Amino acid sequence: MAVAVGASSPFLGHTSFHLRKTSSRRHVQNSNVGFSIKAIFWGPRKAVEPSKQELCLGDFCLTEFGIEGDRTNFDKARKLSVWVVSSISEISPDEWDACSLDSAGPGELNPFLTHGFLSSLEESHCATKETGWVPQHVIARDDSDNVLGVIPLYLKSHSFGEYVFDHSWADAYYSYGSRYYPKLQCCVPFTPVTGPRILVRNTNYRDQVFDILVSALVALTIKFQVSSLHITFLSAIECGKLKEKGFLQRVGMQYHWTNRNYRSFDEFLMDMKQSKRKNIRQERKKISAQNLTMKRLRGYEIKAKHWDTFYKFYRNTTDNKLVTVLLFPDQDIQSIKLQVTLNLRANSWRIMGIKYVCRWGSAYLTRDFFHNMASKLGDQVLLVTAEEGDELVAGALNLIGGDAIYGRLWGCHPQVYYPSLHFEACYYQAIEAAIELNVGRVEAGAQGEHKIQRGYMPVTTYSSHYILDEVFRKVISDFLVREEAQVI
Repeated sequence: MAVAVGASSPFLGHTSFHLRKTSSRRHVQNSNVGFSIKAIFWGPRKAVEPSKQELCLGDFCLTEFGIEGDRTNFDKARKLSVWVVSSISEISPDEWDACSLDSAGPGELNPFLTHGFLSSLEESHCATKETGWVPQHVIARDDSDNVLGVIPLYLKSHSFGEYVFDHSWADAYYSYGSRYYPKLQCCVPFTPVTGPRILVRNTNYRDQVFDILVSALVALTIKFQVSSLHITFLSAIECGKLKEKGFLQRVGMQYHWTNRNYRSFDEFLMDMKQSKRKNIRQERKKISAQNLTMKRLRGYEIKAKHWDTFYKFYRNTTDNKLVTVLLFPDQDIQSIKLQVTLNLRANSWRIMGIKYVCRWGSAYLTRDFFHNMASKLGDQVLLVTAEEGDELVAGALNLIGGDAIYGRLWGCHPQVYYPSLHFEACYYQAIEAAIELNVGRVEAGAQGEHKIQRGYMPVTTYSSHYILDEVFRKVISDFLVREEAQVI
């Protein structure tokens, strides 16, 4: 067994847990070790291994209530079969995207929930079994073989790439001899962007299909003998429905910019306080003072050379993040399929017979992902670049969908520091693009109170959690109440 660890966290406090015998068959007392578990990569003792074939979760009857004036092709459907598939390639892009578009609403297609984006993650080996993301997507078909609902779902052996942090929950499970990993994760991998997660076609049976799919998720959680099911960055409406079905609700905070029909960046600045307006103008002046040229490229304007260079910038950013992995003495590191590609620079030490390996760097995405994703999403891709002379020195990746620009990744030349370039590429260029394209908002990713000073305001995010163990469920529920009071 292998475990990824980091700094300890007070999330769950000092609540006493009920100890019980578990499948791990041993209780490890590690209270003297000042680390919090990030992930456990299990050896021989595992939960139920997911089938590589399609898995049927049952057949269900649909009752037609009817919606006056609705004349969809699905009105005659009476039965629904729910299946689990091991790859998104087992469903057509048109069928998947129809569910995604209907769930988001007219004109609100979320690019991260498209078949193109999710398939790019699988095809480029970013979200696969080898990286700790086993696709277990849920598909609902009626008796005419129409797809009425889909769910992006993964069986995970760690908590990396989620942005809703449950490392201390894993720590608590492990401390009391219980197993937290594997777990089921409903999300878009590596993407802290809010959107619907239970993707259902707009038919007479929409509410019924939603309820059936949620029940199927819970049934799958029990069938796989995993600790929990997590649905992260879902819509507020979905979160409310799941709370009524017994899911725990968790809230977080992001910072978004809202376009109030601005005609120019200067007009936006006039809505800011004088001190903030002055600071932004000073930061933007530094870009021209450094002889940097900013460009916004879309679709066919982005060439292969841009993606190759941007990937180097992306790796420069990720390689400067510290990852610590814990190995038990009987575990061969070569046998562990880590979700991250670790750099060779490493230090290691032993505490109480346990080996800790400290390494720099974790890149979730591969070079092929950027090329693949760009070829499928076309003009939905916006790459902000910074050039010094003829040399590309920085870039920021955004996706455009519905009424939003989504800022995702940033990277720059590893050998040079450019003051204020991060703010320009990631925040101000996105705002200018939103004004130019008449887009309603910019979502600039996870965390960052510094964004308030630059026109981005706090917005609540939601996640839903189904914890099987009643004792841990109660403790985590109490924690979430305390946490929410601090967040909001």
